[in-house]
Amino acid sequence: MTLDESTFQLPLNIEDIDAAWLTTALSKSFPGITVKDFEILTVRHGFTTVVRIRLDVDEAGRKAGVPETVILKGGFEAWSRDRARTYAMEALAYRDVWPVLPLNVPKSYFADIDAERKQAIIIMEDLVPRGVTFGNGLKPLRYDQVAQTLSALAKLHAATWNSPELEPGVRWDTSSQFEPDGRWVGVANNGAAMFRTYMYLVGYLHPDIFQRFVGMPRGAASSKEFHDLEWAKLALDYIAALGDVLPNCIVHGDMHLGNVFEEPDGTPGFFDAPPRKEPPYLELAYWITCSLDVADRRRWDRALVGHYLAELGRNGVEPPDLDETMHHFAAYLTYGYYVFLINEAHWQTESFNTVHAARFSAAMVDHGTKQLIIEAAKDPTIAKPMAKLPQHEVTPPSRSQSPSELGVAAPSEH
Repeated sequence: MTLDESTFQLPLNIEDIDAAWLTTALSKSFPGITVKDFEILTVRHGFTTVVRIRLDVDEAGRKAGVPETVILKGGFEAWSRDRARTYAMEALAYRDVWPVLPLNVPKSYFADIDAERKQAIIIMEDLVPRGVTFGNGLKPLRYDQVAQTLSALAKLHAATWNSPELEPGVRWDTSSQFEPDGRWVGVANNGAAMFRTYMYLVGYLHPDIFQRFVGMPRGAASSKEFHDLEWAKLALDYIAALGDVLPNCIVHGDMHLGNVFEEPDGTPGFFDAPPRKEPPYLELAYWITCSLDVADRRRWDRALVGHYLAELGRNGVEPPDLDETMHHFAAYLTYGYYVFLINEAHWQTESFNTVHAARFSAAMVDHGTKQLIIEAAKDPTIAKPMAKLPQHEVTPPSRSQSPSELGVAAPSEH
């Protein structure tokens, strides 16, 4: 039995998934197949719900190469309708972005968005049979592993570096809005600016709320230099405005160790990506600092940045100056630091948030980030876009608000 295409809808509950629905969904990639039966093997609740499914398909399905197990991701949590915008970014990526941009991601067999009902569903490859090794934020990487990932990111960034296709109304439109007819338009734009808005509107820059996080283990593990709320506001303004004055491209959007894997031959792979248009330096600073032990990062970060710039050159982009890039690297460290300082415990464990806050704090101390931003913010080139940033009142949150209401993807467990 199959569903009529005209009545096909994305399920809002796990219980709504049946063989007929799976048949219609998988027929997008495997026309003419039938799912005779299925078994839900595991369900993992989190930022989205991840369901591992064993499929029983007909002979046509077996000949077409339908895998025995698949991963289905969707918004099946109590809060899912409120944060549809964030997890829809990943479905958008599998549907529209990764088929044409160079990044090693799991195969996608189905990805779609129902904007009216605020649901997004992906059916993708189960990576376990491939024998991959999943990243772990508490287990830093070696130099060669970080460098290989930077090579892959440089290839991705170079593909759209300052491309005219990033302009409004063109291929990679960044309006990032639900349309009334149910379409999702564009990737997200300027993660630093979105994060600044999130910090204000959800209340994290209210003194009482900010101090609550400073008083946690993650705050104790970081330098008191960065417990200065007024400087935090200046830093967030500065990195938000950088998006208007630096080269832009499509980036992965959440490059921490929980969102990567390694093939048996060492090739890096990526998932859980909410792609954005923004300066690549944010992703560069975020990945290097997330993935290395503090002592290793001190020895290797400049060399790794140099490796990334060389890889841009190999992919057809005139690489920026190394010293200039290190300046932006130092500034964008603030994004990672404040992401993990205020990251709620239901997105990641306290140990995860603490070790990442400590890694970013140490990098900011090493690179003189505080004074660098104080001085750089005086430059008229950046002062003008900073002055144009939307102004928000700092008020304590009246309710628990999801990052997705502002289009922000909090670091989440894969």
